[in-house]
Amino acid sequence: MTAVVDDLGTAFERTIADEQRIEPRDWMPDGYRRTMIRQIAQHAHSEIIGMQPEGEWITRAPSLRRKAILLAKAQAEAGPALYLSSAAETLGADRGDLTRRLIEGRQKYSSIFNYPTLNFADVGVIGWLVDGAAIVNQVPLCRCSYGPYARAMVRVCKEESFHQRQGFEILHTLCNGTPGQKAMAQDALDRWWWPSLMMFGPPDSASTHSEQSMAWGIKRHSNDELRQRFVDMTVPQADVLGLRVPDDGLSYDEETGHYRFTEPDYTELYDVVKGNGPCNEERLAHRVKAHEDGAWVREAAAAYASKQRVKEGAA
Repeated sequence: MTAVVDDLGTAFERTIADEQRIEPRDWMPDGYRRTMIRQIAQHAHSEIIGMQPEGEWITRAPSLRRKAILLAKAQAEAGPALYLSSAAETLGADRGDLTRRLIEGRQKYSSIFNYPTLNFADVGVIGWLVDGAAIVNQVPLCRCSYGPYARAMVRVCKEESFHQRQGFEILHTLCNGTPGQKAMAQDALDRWWWPSLMMFGPPDSASTHSEQSMAWGIKRHSNDELRQRFVDMTVPQADVLGLRVPDDGLSYDEETGHYRFTEPDYTELYDVVKGNGPCNEERLAHRVKAHEDGAWVREAAAAYASKQRVKEGAA
């Protein structure tokens, strides 16, 4: 038995080394399976809870056009949650169990969604910065070693690109409007810049999972590399908008071709992850209520499916 496992492990390592995909039918180490379930589940939870900060503004958006766009974006978050959950199921996870783990605090979602949206400019900054950071994080995942997740990420990234353009367009309109509107955009950037930098996780020296995930081909770049890419991409966009990135240490390094920037206060990240952010309790309570309110839909769907199986069996 040990020899068989050794052979399977060798085949797994060879698949990773050859830049090939691990598929659900393939043997994989238990640690790899657990890591993939944890990562995919966290991503799916983030898509669902990520609807809340902007969803609060659907009825308060300043025009019918803005309401329709924001409603479309909220709907576009639900789709990825569905097929990410399906990808987790290919690893043997149960979708209902994943939801229970989130509700019980045994699984996480992205810390960025635990911050409040104080005005409509926040909706623009979430699209520009938060979804922009998601793109930087997720495009490399299109080459993730686990096939179902990698294929799901292709579609997710296309949708994130739409979301980023939507956010940038809101801010462009505000920044070319009245002085008050531009000040509102600057205020939103000031509040969301540092949490956005923390979306890439702790620094490499303190990252628990990065090294193993990179060895398995799940991650392609370290947290610090991705954070640098985000800053290099975003600062020129802020210049186009006429907004100032709230970092007195920001400067362009001609020699390296990268921006130097101040590291965020990671103690805040750890605090939010532990459940002490501004909106942690509110976000999770909303998710719990939605799950409980939707129980009748799940029960009806299960009853209908059961009747269909009986009919098919009788036929």
